[in-house]
Amino acid sequence: MKHALMPFRKRSMRSSHEWDYDPFTRLSREIDNLMNTYHGRLSEVGDFMEHDFGVELSETDQHVIVHAELPGMSRKDIRVSLDEDILTIRAVRKEEREHRKRNYHISEVNYGGVSRSIRLPVSVDSDRAEAKFKRGLLTLKLPKTGQSGLKQKRIPVTID
Repeated sequence: MKHALMPFRKRSMRSSHEWDYDPFTRLSREIDNLMNTYHGRLSEVGDFMEHDFGVELSETDQHVIVHAELPGMSRKDIRVSLDEDILTIRAVRKEEREHRKRNYHISEVNYGGVSRSIRLPVSVDSDRAEAKFKRGLLTLKLPKTGQSGLKQKRIPVTID
């Protein structure tokens, strides 16, 4: 009995899909997996940092009205200023020292500063501007002027 020799090709340990072993493809997949695993939490943080807080800007015949959502803030943590036609709202939520001593299982409260600048559609009289803060909602009532000469002015916030 004769044995015929068959051509032999050494098989590689590699998969038939060469791209499976490309280091950049693997890195990309690992990053995708990481992002998918933490997507919910990362997107919440990203949304908070990107948008900072919700704002509504409207106008009547005589006023520009701005509502800004600042939940968890207090009046003393809020700064409102007007520079030409740019309204800037800044707020800082500081972490209490007692909180740092605890062992957290979940921590979804955001601390730190937020800021939002908005270009107003018309010129306003900053000397007659009103700012009120109640239950996490900042309301600004900015009287319109017919003038285009705007100046920088800080607007004090009062509790309603």
